[in-house]
Amino acid sequence: MAGKRCSRLSALQVALIVLLIILTVVCVSLIVVFVTRKTDTESYKCFVFLPDQGPYLIGVGRADCTGPPAEIPLMGYANPQQTAAGIHTRLFSRAFIIDDGSRRVVFVTADVGMISQRLRLEVLQALKEKYGDLYRQDNVVLSGTHTHCGPAGYFQYTLFMLTSKGYIKASMEPLVNGIVKSIDIAHSNMKQGRIYRHRGELGDSSLNRSPHSYLNNPEKERQRYKSNTDKQVLVLKFTDLDGNGMGMISWFAVHAVSMNYTNRMVSSDNMGYASYLLEKDKNPGELPGQGSFVAGFSSSNLGDVTPNTRGPYCVNTGLPCDYLNSSCPVGGTKMCQAFGPGDDMFDSTRIIGHNIYLKAKRKYVLYIITGPIQSAHQWVNMTDVTVKINDTHTVSTCKPALGHSFGAGTIDGGGDLNFTQGAVEGDPFWDGIRDTLLGPPSNQTKECHHPKPILLSTGEMNWPLPWHPQIVDVQIITIGSVAVIAVPGEMTTMSGRRLREAVKEELESVDTFSNTEVVIAGLSNVYTHYITTYEEYQVQRYEGASTIYGPHTLTAYLSKYRELAKAIAQDRVSELPVGPEPPFFTKNLFNLMGAAAVDRKPINTSFGDVLEQVLPLYRQGDVVSVTFVAGNPRHSGDISDKTFVTVEIYENRTETWKVVYNDASWETRFHWLKGPGRQNNATVEWHIPPSAPVGSYRIRHFGHYKELKDLRPIIKPYEGSSDVFTVMSSYYYHSQNLPVHDHNS
Repeated sequence: MAGKRCSRLSALQVALIVLLIILTVVCVSLIVVFVTRKTDTESYKCFVFLPDQGPYLIGVGRADCTGPPAEIPLMGYANPQQTAAGIHTRLFSRAFIIDDGSRRVVFVTADVGMISQRLRLEVLQALKEKYGDLYRQDNVVLSGTHTHCGPAGYFQYTLFMLTSKGYIKASMEPLVNGIVKSIDIAHSNMKQGRIYRHRGELGDSSLNRSPHSYLNNPEKERQRYKSNTDKQVLVLKFTDLDGNGMGMISWFAVHAVSMNYTNRMVSSDNMGYASYLLEKDKNPGELPGQGSFVAGFSSSNLGDVTPNTRGPYCVNTGLPCDYLNSSCPVGGTKMCQAFGPGDDMFDSTRIIGHNIYLKAKRKYVLYIITGPIQSAHQWVNMTDVTVKINDTHTVSTCKPALGHSFGAGTIDGGGDLNFTQGAVEGDPFWDGIRDTLLGPPSNQTKECHHPKPILLSTGEMNWPLPWHPQIVDVQIITIGSVAVIAVPGEMTTMSGRRLREAVKEELESVDTFSNTEVVIAGLSNVYTHYITTYEEYQVQRYEGASTIYGPHTLTAYLSKYRELAKAIAQDRVSELPVGPEPPFFTKNLFNLMGAAAVDRKPINTSFGDVLEQVLPLYRQGDVVSVTFVAGNPRHSGDISDKTFVTVEIYENRTETWKVVYNDASWETRFHWLKGPGRQNNATVEWHIPPSAPVGSYRIRHFGHYKELKDLRPIIKPYEGSSDVFTVMSSYYYHSQNLPVHDHNS
């Protein structure tokens, strides 16, 4: 008996040893492959491969979409004084195309405040002319990062045109061209590859700016979550079949308002800085906007989420703002401002952007995405959606209207007038002015929007064009186990949670979808302001007052997106009604922007001449500044793939100048100053990084000016250069050790 037991144990031991040897060989082989393979996967801990999954066809692309950086209003804060006057960082469109062999989807995240309906329609029109029916409204998602520092003027509805000086073709064309070009590039470089996903959490980078509204949600629901903002970050990583990184998309819910309403430079804000950092990592030696790796950071359900993590206080007293209405005893809402986490808006942008970038870059276990691609889309008349909520009750949406608290703004940028957040009663003074100028809202609209006191009944205002859209896009794309919900507005934290749950429930009702990752892509396809929960709407802070289709807006969206998800799950997308097409207005589009004036210059100077010269010597960490005689940047037209600024280092080996920074770089700032008598200046700053090589440098400025010749306007190019200066690691060098500057040309 003992001998038989020993025999069995020996056999078992032999089997285990053989199995251990096999596993060891497999692991060693995998390690050798990953270590010796030329990839960028060393940033990641592990991949989970499913060998039976065929590869996707993947394309990534990026293109400049900056637009005119002068005089054009900036989109986001609705501050008429906030017009463009230079460039902090350039704006880019980043496109990702995924094809499973039978279906294809396109996801674009662009450095814009939001995608307008007109912008989407013009992009789809341009794609149809190029590609026929390959790229359509149902398989193309356009999402904005929500930077508040991009040129405005790309809307076709009256309210947005009034706050943006009209429909500005000079703003629209670079956006359309840039988005289409990014898709062109992605289309032209498609190759077989794989997609991996990871979900993590990011703290210390977001704060709920309307906690009073959030607390009105049911306590039982709130107890399910650790925070009153979504901390989750979803990352999709794209590689070719050899494991080389092609690109990445990351979604995180936070407003891109680290750059505040006092800023007048075009800027991609915190999301753009995250892209800048990751693309700089993955495209070493390339200037911003160049290199094959494309890193897109996209918006999500950010409606009530600010990056200003130090919170609001009264800037005139230093005391906390009123909790309920975010105002101050002296100065009202304008004095109640949120700041942080940095010392100023540039520092805050850097910190938040760096946090988001690090979360996307960190070592993760990445799970491979498998399965087919699907897309579902409908146009919906959001002014007339009825939803049955139980056996006896239905609820409906309303014609668009904005409440009094809309005029109060937020802690990220308060209004100038005496409106306050949380207003559930009208103001006789402002209501009287409204009634005189625009007419009163109908009783039906007032009743539908209750308890919102209506400031602007935009759904009943149609001159010279409708003030708000009626027809909106609802859209979902699925890439294997990942569902991307394209939302036409700014969903609050809890609204987004409810929508994700609803879509996940519908998708997972069939066996095809399991463990589905659902993410919201905000500011997509058409802009309709905010989307709060019914409970948050009752409080009527800024977000509720800006939920334009009434208290049941979210309920209507939940119903519509459930229908899309159900159609995808049951593979019955083709049976979905297309819905009523949105308008494409060709008449009554107005433009309040005059043509840029003829440029003047001081006597005995030329455009490009230096007015304030650089110093001969700087050290790492200093700021170099030089001021030029400048023309109006509007005269440079479409500035895509061009630059107003270069920082150049002299290479002694080749005796040539090499561009190391341009106006897309974080380290440069291009300030344009509109001077008296049309004499304009351009000041270029270079914030020398600690890593800058010691050497000889110069700063150059490029532009165009307008002059009259025979009473006809002529536009001419110009350029200027600073003196050569030296960057040293320290000032403590003997003068004879300084390089001799004999290469000024």
